[in-house]
Amino acid sequence: MIETLLQAIMEQIEQPKKDLEHNLRALLGEAATKMDLVSKDEIDRQRTALNHANIRLNGLLKQVEALEIKTQNNK
Repeated sequence: MIETLLQAIMEQIEQPKKDLEHNLRALLGEAATKMDLVSKDEIDRQRTALNHANIRLNGLLKQVEALEIKTQNNK
């Protein structure tokens, strides 16, 4: 009988705990959305894209310098 009573009490405690956890997750998720947070994966993707763009930019700058030197020598 005591065991049944304890089980009933535990079931009554468990449901509000689940509700509270669900509500807190929803609240934290909403707060994170409002803060415009990004994931680490997105930061890593952007860092990779920026590195590729910098490599390409450096290559183009070298080409421009070479063309400038070529045009100056042709004058």
